[in-house]
Amino acid sequence: MKLVSLAKAKWPDCIEAAQKEAIVLTKNGKPVVYMVGVEGMDLEQVELGQSDELWSLIERRRKQEPISRTEFEKRIRDKRRSARLLK
Repeated sequence: MKLVSLAKAKWPDCIEAAQKEAIVLTKNGKPVVYMVGVEGMDLEQVELGQSDELWSLIERRRKQEPISRTEFEKRIRDKRRSARLLK
């Protein structure tokens, strides 16, 4: 993380630097802006990265017991069969 005084900040330099590491712009020594580069990402990726709902889901999933690919595929097949029977 790099600290840059707002009074001395040059936007093009900050934007370029933010692609490599987080930049914190400071005013009177206190943080006022946090910059993170998103070059190479699309808008959907940026939005999802900021989604509390997505991160909560990821956190819940990480606490679950992992399953094998075979079991995963079986569950998908079973769900598809159930959905077809309900039609």
